[in-house]
Amino acid sequence: MKSERGFQHAGREQGLRERRDDSYRDVAKMPDPAACPVCHATYLKGRWTWLDAPAGAASHKCPACRRIEDDFPAGYVTLRGEFLPQHRGDIIGLVMARGESGKRDHPLQRIIAVKDVAQGLLVTTTDAHLASVIARAVHDAYKGELKLDYSKDENFLRATWSR
Repeated sequence: MKSERGFQHAGREQGLRERRDDSYRDVAKMPDPAACPVCHATYLKGRWTWLDAPAGAASHKCPACRRIEDDFPAGYVTLRGEFLPQHRGDIIGLVMARGESGKRDHPLQRIIAVKDVAQGLLVTTTDAHLASVIARAVHDAYKGELKLDYSKDENFLRATWSR
């Protein structure tokens, strides 16, 4: 069901599927193997990994590094409410732990920034799925209200948690 601005509410039963029309995903055949000159992730056999690049690997910036460079997140997680200031350190610790876990397992899933904003904290990510994981982790740990709006047309997730 669509809400305002063309967003679709994402429930647990509706997984975040990778979009093939994402402008940051390479549509042309990538050189295989390739290594990102920024983060040193390696493209091998059709996927990005943290394995060492073999000798002679082509240089090709990964989609996550391009998103970070352009400051064009695929996920936005807004954390707010009266509960946040008292538990800020613990919540940021949880956010960073989920971000590190995502990055370790999936090189294209990274936190771009954690910023103080007027309404609380804003976490931006290179991947919509990571934004969902972070938002659900905060909700599972601290309860409160969680709203997930997934825009299929623009391939991003906007999550809002409050308590």
